Amino acid sequence: MTASGTLLMRLAGPMQSWGVQSRFTVRDTAREPTKSGVIGLVCAALGRPREESVDDLAELRMGVRVDLEGILSRDYHTAGVGRWAGQPYGVVTVDGKGLRPVPSNRYYLADADFLVGLAGPLPLLEQIAEALKQPRWPLYLGRKSFVPGSPVWIPDGIKPGVDLEAALRSEPWPSAERLARRPMPSPPALRVVLEEPNPERADYAQLDQPLGAAFATRRFGLRYTRTEFWRLGVDVPVREESDDVSFAPDSRSAQS
Repeated sequence: MTASGTLLMRLAGPMQSWGVQSRFTVRDTAREPTKSGVIGLVCAALGRPREESVDDLAELRMGVRVDLEGILSRDYHTAGVGRWAGQPYGVVTVDGKGLRPVPSNRYYLADADFLVGLAGPLPLLEQIAEALKQPRWPLYLGRKSFVPGSPVWIPDGIKPGVDLEAALRSEPWPSAERLARRPMPSPPALRVVLEEPNPERADYAQLDQPLGAAFATRRFGLRYTRTEFWRLGVDVPVREESDDVSFAPDSRSAQS
């Protein structure tokens, strides 16, 4: 029997966007990373082409601990109607006689911080962890322009024999020293979104479960989740400031 465990990763950055129902001129974002988005990030780390099936990755159970809720923000974009190399460009109108701009509303999360767990076979998790440490392709947080503000890979992120909930509870919450640089107050409890195999126990469902070569065919199925709230200092330990090395200002500036 294959050993199992949980892999933890951190998704934090100035801007993130995890679309669920984006269509045409409205590009939405969920309040936490979607499974399709996380699997896409893992595929980039592995260097897996979009034409390949992701069924092995989709079978992993996912959970998200919201360490810092992001500020929901909106960008109003216009594209087209200008000149390029001396020629006008834009989107052709219905009658084919002119060009017009394309406006869009694009939503994103500012200053969000998520601890994400994937639970499943240990050999696959170890392969993913190594890829996150040395990714084949660039990693981004939902959109290619939204790069991580700190490493996605966590040095001790592999938790052999530990289930998803226990792994998410065991990782200390970032210290007050780090949060002092954030504009938001410390929450009394953390929102946790857990994938729920039993639909009768779920409180939400969304279309973000990749099916087959999902990133080529755009096929996604329903995934059921339930939400819990874990108390800081009771359900989740708080990191001591002296231990908050990976997020110290010096280490961040050294990476830039």
